[in-house]
Amino acid sequence: MIEVFKTNVQEAEQSQMIVKKLLEHFPNSTINFDLEDCDKILRVYALSICNHTIIEILKSYGYHCEVLP
Repeated sequence: MIEVFKTNVQEAEQSQMIVKKLLEHFPNSTINFDLEDCDKILRVYALSICNHTIIEILKSYGYHCEVLP
């Protein structure tokens, strides 16, 4: 399963910290950012993905995150 999110993460250091935190919740996942994209894309590859949890984790660090259709 792949889920794609639009975020407002700007810096590589920020994205690395977020990936680390997300991997704590989804340890068997592949998670990455595409900060070159205008939507600052976050991609999550996992067997099971909880969109709400991902959005809430980013929100807890002050970032906006929404599922792209």
